[in-house]
Amino acid sequence: MMASSLALFSTFTGPEIHKSKTLTSVSKSSNPPSILYFPLRWQRKVLRISASISTQEVRTSPDELVVSILSKVRGTDRGVLLTKEGHLGVAEVAQQLQKYCVDEPVKCPLIFGEWDVLYCSVPTSPGGGYRSALGRLVFKTNEMIQVVEAPDIVRNKVSFSAFGFLDGEVSLKGKLRALDDKWIQVVFEPPQLKVGALEFQYGGQSEVKLEITYIDENVRLGVGSRGSLFVFQRCI
Repeated sequence: MMASSLALFSTFTGPEIHKSKTLTSVSKSSNPPSILYFPLRWQRKVLRISASISTQEVRTSPDELVVSILSKVRGTDRGVLLTKEGHLGVAEVAQQLQKYCVDEPVKCPLIFGEWDVLYCSVPTSPGGGYRSALGRLVFKTNEMIQVVEAPDIVRNKVSFSAFGFLDGEVSLKGKLRALDDKWIQVVFEPPQLKVGALEFQYGGQSEVKLEITYIDENVRLGVGSRGSLFVFQRCI
């Protein structure tokens, strides 16, 4: 707890005795009377008013921070609908959560499982062209899932509706490699595209690097090599 004191001073000057008082000593002798003067006494009075203002460092638990970041990213179409201020708010909470990250998150068994991609600070990062401004006019994203399988397999899947009636999905399979205690590298095979009854492979291999900045039973946060922030929530 940190306390600071404020002191306000008011100075009043004025006579404590408003009139001079004289005492006359009269003697029976012929000497003239002697007059004793009591001068006015001025006193400076200081009125001190003290106020103590206490501020307490706000300590937020990891659980509270998780609730906060989830509330900020839900209903934003994975970050597309957020304003600049909204993205900054998500980044601020993510930075606080980073302080509670386990040691060596790459080795943490909690990374395995099925994860819903709730947010990306660069909305076009997951899904590529399908998530661009033009792509979103044609393709409506229904689901964006990442599955991490032991010991080193990563599967990404984006399901969508084209033109509002044609369902499809893009899937990638990759191999995970730990670079250090926090960073992982995933090399993906060429993506598979399925639209209606059609299914084919296109493009070439791709590679991503991601730092795991926080993980628990419910939420995983990551930052890409270009600074993109991701928020994953475990699928139930």
